[in-house]
Amino acid sequence: MPIAKLSPAEVEARLGVLPDWVIDQHKLYRHFVFDDFVEAFGFMSRVALLAEAMDHHPEWSNVYNRVEVHLTTHDAGGISERDFALAERINRLLRD
Repeated sequence: MPIAKLSPAEVEARLGVLPDWVIDQHKLYRHFVFDDFVEAFGFMSRVALLAEAMDHHPEWSNVYNRVEVHLTTHDAGGISERDFALAERINRLLRD
């Protein structure tokens, strides 16, 4: 079954309940800052396991204690429910 791209109105509505995420370059985006490189890399490792289990992988970068994450669904040609699901799970990692 094809993955549906969310409309701009649907994206805006979903952003309202997704703390700290914004739209950047037509993708969901969040910037994280950790105490040091080890903490940042540990976070990326935990996200990698979530993403692999969901078969949905982020576009991201890491410099020392900073991690930038962009989420989009290439098969849908934009942001989909899968991106919001992964973003919510990433947020939960930080609360646990």
